[in-house]
Amino acid sequence: MSALLRSLWPPVLVLAVLVGGWQLYVTAAGVDPTTLPSPARVLEQGWANRADLWSQTLPTLQETLLGFALSFAAAWLVATLLDFSAAARRGLYPLLVASQTVPIVAVAPLLIIWFGFGLLPKMLVVTLTTFFPLTANLAAGFAATDREAMRLLRSLGAGRWRAFRLVRVPGAMPYFFAGLRVSITYAVVGAVFAEYAGAESGLGIYMQAQKSAFRTDLVFAAVTVTAALSVALFAATYLVERLVLPWQRKERRS
Repeated sequence: MSALLRSLWPPVLVLAVLVGGWQLYVTAAGVDPTTLPSPARVLEQGWANRADLWSQTLPTLQETLLGFALSFAAAWLVATLLDFSAAARRGLYPLLVASQTVPIVAVAPLLIIWFGFGLLPKMLVVTLTTFFPLTANLAAGFAATDREAMRLLRSLGAGRWRAFRLVRVPGAMPYFFAGLRVSITYAVVGAVFAEYAGAESGLGIYMQAQKSAFRTDLVFAAVTVTAALSVALFAATYLVERLVLPWQRKERRS
């Protein structure tokens, strides 16, 4: 617990200084709340409208989790294929890299046109946003596995799939969790952006509506909720890592 507190207080202190400076500037300069609301006003109005914010948060969270689950499954499937097949690696990996040059800002409206305003296009945007970091890190983890351990298992009669399961998968876990942390921070942003492109509910469409009504305070409140979701999901990856890789924590301590 003490180690956790030591790691948390520096960013909390910096955030407190930034928010305090923001509050002092808005108060001293008398800035119009429709232009730049104070943190106190954002907190006050966010709490007053907490029911609306919560009802809009649930669709965004659903899109994020389902889209990321699809990305997770696809990343494991493709990374495993790349590891097992050199031909697939030569043929698919350059295409995966090239796919990152296609802007999501151009793809999201097309998905809305093709699939409507429901859940599916938002899930696909989240999947497209998070798929590459997961796949690339997982494939790199498979490739970095100890070759001597693989040779040892093969010499003992283990098949390729058994050696993959016993050596390559555990060896790739640190790489996988590194990619997981990068991807999960993109997931909420991807869902919100998909809602901006077209949605019936969610934090993205809520921000658009409040912006049109000149409720900048509620826009900031929705942004705060989005940031909180991203931080919570990012922190959850460390909890999952501790459950999946308990030995890694002991190695770091030693």
